Amino acid sequence: MNYYLGVDVGTSSVKSLLMDSEGKTVGTSQIGYDIIKEKLQYAEQDMEKLWEATKETITDLVKKYPEESAKIHGISYSGQMHGLVMIGADGKLIRNAIIWADQRSEKEIQKIYDITGKDTYRGTVLNSLSTGFLISSLMWVKEHEPENFEKIRYVVFPKDYIRYKMCGEIGTDMSDASSGAIFDTKKRDWAWGLIEKLQMPKEIFTECHEAYEAAGTVNKECAEQTGLKEGIKIAYGGGDTLMQGVGNGIIRPGVLAANIGTSCQISGGFNEPLYDEKFRTNTFCHVKEDLWMLMGAHLSGGVALKWLMNNILEMGSYDEMTSLAATVPAGSEGLVFLPYLSGERTPYNDPNAKGIYFGMTLKHERAHMIRSTMEGIVFGLRTSIEIFKDLGIEYHKIIASGGGARGKLFLEMQADIFDCEIYTNQGNEQACIGAAITAAIAAREFGNYEEACDKLVHMKDTIVTPNHENQKYYEEQFAIFRELYGHNADLFRL
Repeated sequence: MNYYLGVDVGTSSVKSLLMDSEGKTVGTSQIGYDIIKEKLQYAEQDMEKLWEATKETITDLVKKYPEESAKIHGISYSGQMHGLVMIGADGKLIRNAIIWADQRSEKEIQKIYDITGKDTYRGTVLNSLSTGFLISSLMWVKEHEPENFEKIRYVVFPKDYIRYKMCGEIGTDMSDASSGAIFDTKKRDWAWGLIEKLQMPKEIFTECHEAYEAAGTVNKECAEQTGLKEGIKIAYGGGDTLMQGVGNGIIRPGVLAANIGTSCQISGGFNEPLYDEKFRTNTFCHVKEDLWMLMGAHLSGGVALKWLMNNILEMGSYDEMTSLAATVPAGSEGLVFLPYLSGERTPYNDPNAKGIYFGMTLKHERAHMIRSTMEGIVFGLRTSIEIFKDLGIEYHKIIASGGGARGKLFLEMQADIFDCEIYTNQGNEQACIGAAITAAIAAREFGNYEEACDKLVHMKDTIVTPNHENQKYYEEQFAIFRELYGHNADLFRL
């Protein structure tokens, strides 16, 4: 039997997963790290630390499963999207990566629109620019760190640097490239006309490939540092939301994924580049030539619960929090949480947006705060579903993914608030599984994604159905939730 390694280079940790050719997870390994915030609006990471964490997880798996690791036939990646990694002519990092959560480039976004024309720009990339996107951060570097800008030989995304360290080849894939928002998403190529208008050097934008294409093989240095065999085929991989879709078998229209991780998303795969003409959502290339992803992106998912646990309530675990939240009725007795702790992307694309607990009274306790925080996260996802409905998108089921798929209460909230049956995957690490599936396709274990997902992805028998009594409370709360931003948007900018 052959084995495949999926590596998920996330925002808070790197996870590596070893899977056999029948879809069984042999083992996983995870190492965490932090975001560097030198200033309030900054969000950076040292890619060398992420590489060290990656090596540790791979070495751990190789040591625990030596027989299986000796039969690894392919490796691929899932990675946090949008972020800017700059590599010099010597092949070394120029500075820390500026990641998706960064908010410093608001003025640079306006400058980009002034140069190119907002309608022209968005009509090409099929997205509004956001802080934390590669091109927004690159323009900031050009304006504020010209000495670093002049050193750039290549710009890539976080998972691309990890792959480069493992095989020595620099490049990126279509999904990550389109998430950088300097990409002609319909044509699946860099937006060369926009690049020229912005006076960016064309040569710093690397070759783009489909996620399943081979990028190279494990080189001697990587083999020595991790215990992997030299010469294992390495695929380009893709953005984490896309790989979670693959890990959930979403490579055809008709199914949506609701992912709650550090951030959270509603997404689906489509055979054409669908986009919202109001640009409230994101449209990116998917993992193969004839597939695109439509996504509603929300910047505060699990990070809001982590903030509440560590900074406010000083509690010990998420399990303790959710157990307490379950003692409070649906709707948190009138307490509504607006989860915009890091600004928001969908539907407002406003880096100045803030979090709010609305309706708080003397009767509310920490259990109410926990439950309303969870409900606010799911309400945010509901706003994306409403946009999808406005676009005429039909779906027959929603698959919960990420941390939101592991707790009964979160699953029940999604069923009630979305008014839809919620399915879950038998595997827990869908992004890693998606990467491992991609590795198997690159190694020609399977002919295509459809064949691989049909064989390797399996849903649990348990389906969570809506509670119609709870829905009445949630509809009332959601109506309030949708009004909160508009009534406070001007105050957020003060």
